[in-house]
Amino acid sequence: MQNQRETARAPCCTLVKLFLPSMAFACFAKAFGGAYMKSAITQIERRFDIPSSHSGAIDGSFEMGNLLVIAFVSYFGSKFHRPRLIGAGCLVMAAGSFITALPHFFQDLHTNHKENLLFLSCFFNRDAKCTVSSVLSACEKAIGSSMWIYVFLGNMLRGIGETPIMPLGLSYLDDFASEENTPFYIGQTVGIIGPIGGFLLGSYLSKIYVDVGFVDLDEVTITYKDSRWVGAWWLGFIVTGLIITLSSIPFWFLPKSIRKEDMGPSLKRLFSNKVYMLLVLTSLIAVNGFIGMITFKPKYMEQVFGQASSRAIFLIGTEIRIMNLPAVALGIIGGGLLLKKMKLGVVGAARLAMTSSILSCCLLILQAFIRCNQAEVAGLTVSYQGVPEISFSNQTLLSQCNSGCSCSLKQWDPVCAHNGMTYVSPCLAGCQSSSGASKDLVYHNCSCIGELMTPSPNMSVVLGQCPRKDDCNRMFKVYMALSVTGSFISAFGGTSSYIADLKSFALGMQTLIVRTLGGIPPPIYFGALIDQTCLKWGTKQCGGVGACRLYDSHAFRLRFMGLVSGLYVLANVTWGALYTQIVKKQKRLAQADGVAANGVACDGAAANGAAANGHAMITVGLDADMIEKESTI
Repeated sequence: MQNQRETARAPCCTLVKLFLPSMAFACFAKAFGGAYMKSAITQIERRFDIPSSHSGAIDGSFEMGNLLVIAFVSYFGSKFHRPRLIGAGCLVMAAGSFITALPHFFQDLHTNHKENLLFLSCFFNRDAKCTVSSVLSACEKAIGSSMWIYVFLGNMLRGIGETPIMPLGLSYLDDFASEENTPFYIGQTVGIIGPIGGFLLGSYLSKIYVDVGFVDLDEVTITYKDSRWVGAWWLGFIVTGLIITLSSIPFWFLPKSIRKEDMGPSLKRLFSNKVYMLLVLTSLIAVNGFIGMITFKPKYMEQVFGQASSRAIFLIGTEIRIMNLPAVALGIIGGGLLLKKMKLGVVGAARLAMTSSILSCCLLILQAFIRCNQAEVAGLTVSYQGVPEISFSNQTLLSQCNSGCSCSLKQWDPVCAHNGMTYVSPCLAGCQSSSGASKDLVYHNCSCIGELMTPSPNMSVVLGQCPRKDDCNRMFKVYMALSVTGSFISAFGGTSSYIADLKSFALGMQTLIVRTLGGIPPPIYFGALIDQTCLKWGTKQCGGVGACRLYDSHAFRLRFMGLVSGLYVLANVTWGALYTQIVKKQKRLAQADGVAANGVACDGAAANGAAANGHAMITVGLDADMIEKESTI
């Protein structure tokens, strides 16, 4: 009999060994693609000249696609061939990645590389004539900017394809693995390395010009540090599409199931459980803060601390690497072993998670106070005399030094003076002549430099925005230290999902609610809030507002970090309520176990007495269904 059991168990062990690396690779691929999308948001925003609210909607479209099918997949997916559904989902994700990259091949070349910057100076601007035909020609080429809709739809398709991976993958593992080993297997499937690779790829490609292979890069007049620069965002989606396609292959060769499903608790029982509802609410609020923060964190680093977009993306990838490898690997993979060996218990795990959440929230609030001086841009953040502006408007862009130049107030072609002052364009700097070409172009005799309270003997400017001062780099290092430390502490608390024994349907419903209300709205309302801090909007060739070129960094910092911190504080309040309910629940379970134990003892004594007296034994115990409702979600 024992040999038969071992023989029956062998196929299960083999299937787990086959399914586990397949699941891990799929989790890596989807995390890789998701992180790359986050890293490419700024480049997409610049390429299609759209505001942050639009780019936030693009980012949220992934969750919209997930919402369309997650209820169906979570409830009915276990009745079908789960591995093949996961494989099909991966193929849909890959198709979405390819569609996202498609607009690049149907659009005209990006215009910044072929601008004739000679005509941006004051001398040439006075005599420049703009014909209707040239305007119409440029306008026709700019129509392709509406193709960001395809990026939106491609990302939505990625969300649809991602849906079956976690709910069906975890339930499939739960079928094959013993109950005490399931957390350990689940821990191994988490895509730890995926976000690292996604952000590092995004950092690398953001330094490569968008039209690489189609233009002479020597003719490109701007660098990757310029706010007009657009990286090769499309190339990363082709890479992610290929990786996700490879991850789908193993699932087509795995069996459907090895035993009959258990569909889990009903909706009525699920939503009447206070612990479960508080768990969902806590996760929902925390995810709102996290999604909003991670979506616009590269932009935050760029605008508040003057970091180049590529460097900001690289640093986020580095931060994830520092956070994930020692913390998440230890907290999730090792956490499963820790709970099994140390028997920490539900209350202990909840206490650890809540403590780490509070500490990381405190460090997050401190980050809101780390700042550096705003970039000095004449007419926007400071006057032409170098005095900080109290109110900002296009009228301040004009001064006596450039009043006779007929400059466009909509243009954004920043130039840097040797004294650290940035001017919106060579014309608004009052420049009269130029020398050199391409990236080496220099404008001379810029009359506005002489209006400064401390005029510079050098009246020339060079292309690009001036870098921030050295103290800004020092404050940025402090900000990064707090950010990495807070993420490290937070990761040690693990995820609240593992505190409760969530079954497949419960996990699916939690994912449905959190992704619907925690994944779709945050990028949109965070983006709209950030748009309100814009000082200088780009202008499309056909008219209308384009992407923001310069933000009020102080207002950006206060609103962005204030909203993120507020959401995390609220999440910690609900954490306290959740912890209280968990403690009460465990006390009730302990009392129930005590009553049951006393009942067994009394029944034993009664049985002995009854046997001695010749009477029948009557057993009185707790209702098993009542105990089950208390112990399982």
